[in-house]
Amino acid sequence: MAKKTAAATAGAHGKGSAGPAVKTAAAPGELAVRPGEDPWTPAEVAEARTELMEETARLRLEIVSAENAIAGLMRDSGDGAGDDEADTGTKNITREHEMALASNAREMLHQTERALGRLDAGTYGLCENCGNPIGKARMQAFPRATLCVECKQKQERR
Repeated sequence: MAKKTAAATAGAHGKGSAGPAVKTAAAPGELAVRPGEDPWTPAEVAEARTELMEETARLRLEIVSAENAIAGLMRDSGDGAGDDEADTGTKNITREHEMALASNAREMLHQTERALGRLDAGTYGLCENCGNPIGKARMQAFPRATLCVECKQKQERR
C-alpha cells in the first residue's frame, strides 16, 4: 500500500523520535489518524460530516426553542404583583434554567461549527494543543473533540 497516513508521513519527517508531531493539515481528502489506526474512508468522513450537520440543525432548533421559552417567561412574568415569594422564586429558577440551556446550546453549536470547519480544512482529528492525531475512535465517539486524550486529561487536572 503506497498511500501513507498523515501521521506516518509526519513521523517520517518530524523532529526527533519522540513520536509523530503532526503540525500541519492532512493532505486533501486524508485526515490524521493515530499509528495503527486505519485511515479515514470517504464514507466515514461523509458520516462525520452528516452527523455534525445534523447536530448543527438540532442545536439551532434547540436555541430557538429556548429563546422562545425565555421570551414567554419574560412576557408572563409581568410585574409579579400578587405572586408570593415561592412563585417568584420558581419563575426566576425556570428563567435561569432556560437561559442556561440556551447558552449551553450556543456553545455546543459553536464547537460543532468549528468541527465542520476543521473537517473542511483537513485538520479534523488533530489536537489543537500538541498537534498530534486525536484518534479516529475518539473522533467518531465525540466528533467535536479538539484535544487528544492526553491533553484533555492534563486540562482536566488543572
